[in-house]
Amino acid sequence: MPKIRFTKGELKRQRDALKQYERYLPTLQLKKQQLQIEILHQMSFLEDKKRNEREKRNNIEIWSGLLEEPGINMRQWIKPKQAALNSKNIAGVDLPVFGDVEFDAAEYDLFIMPLWVDAAIEVLRVLVSLREEIRVIEKGIEILRQELRITTQRVNLFEKVKIPEAEEAIRRIKIYIGDQMTNAVGRSKVAKRKIEALILQEALA
Repeated sequence: MPKIRFTKGELKRQRDALKQYERYLPTLQLKKQQLQIEILHQMSFLEDKKRNEREKRNNIEIWSGLLEEPGINMRQWIKPKQAALNSKNIAGVDLPVFGDVEFDAAEYDLFIMPLWVDAAIEVLRVLVSLREEIRVIEKGIEILRQELRITTQRVNLFEKVKIPEAEEAIRRIKIYIGDQMTNAVGRSKVAKRKIEALILQEALA
């Protein structure tokens, strides 16, 4: 515990600090709860997206051999140009939210390319977009977890350190001031008796 001064001013300071801690703690506890709930929600959302991604990948594997045909380079048509991100605020934390993925136009000779190429590009772009969305969700979960760690540390600091320290300081100062007041009353009585004794002696002299 930090060194404290046994004065009425210090007592007031410690009481004010305790009120502030007790007022701020419920806000931190609520934020901690909101973050925990949002992490669970995002984890469930992530699992749904990963399941969807696995299903689409399995469907693609059925005809993936077509992608190996000579002269067909699908990569150039499914490479993302840019990803659009939005944001939302959860318990004071800004999270990235997936918007969509933009691709360059797929330009090729329709007379040379097989008919299945159009459908393949569309399916593969959906898969690429889904993987980008998964990456954004994972990033958001990591941000939430980091904020939860910080918030939990603050809750523990208030609950286990600051509030108990302030309460103990108040208790010790009140005992000290009470003892001082008791001693002062005792000294006052002794002084009063001495004065009365002197007055009596003067009267009898």
